[in-house]
Amino acid sequence: MRVNWLVVLAALSGAFAVGAGAFGAHGATGVAQEWLKTGGQYQLIHALAALVAVRMDARGPGWLFVIGAMIFAGTLYLMAIGAPRWFGAITPIGGTLLIAGWLWLAWIAARGG
Repeated sequence: MRVNWLVVLAALSGAFAVGAGAFGAHGATGVAQEWLKTGGQYQLIHALAALVAVRMDARGPGWLFVIGAMIFAGTLYLMAIGAPRWFGAITPIGGTLLIAGWLWLAWIAARGG
């Protein structure tokens, strides 16, 4: 049996997003709370998007969703727990990967994939 690493990572990403969102709602305040909330929301949405991409046999966009969400949300999470604010300069790299994933998925769908 072959392990589908994209599905495994998408599922773990979803679980991590719920944990981050819960911590943001119950254990953080101020800007840290907002970073956790935003990161959790984006990560959860893109974990689901990655699973949809797998179902569509669009693994490329799925990987962009998982990796982009890790970078986007991960930098927000790190800043929420005390990392330097310059980590925020990395966040748009993740966002760019997320946008690229959506555009790639749209292209695949437009081609009838």
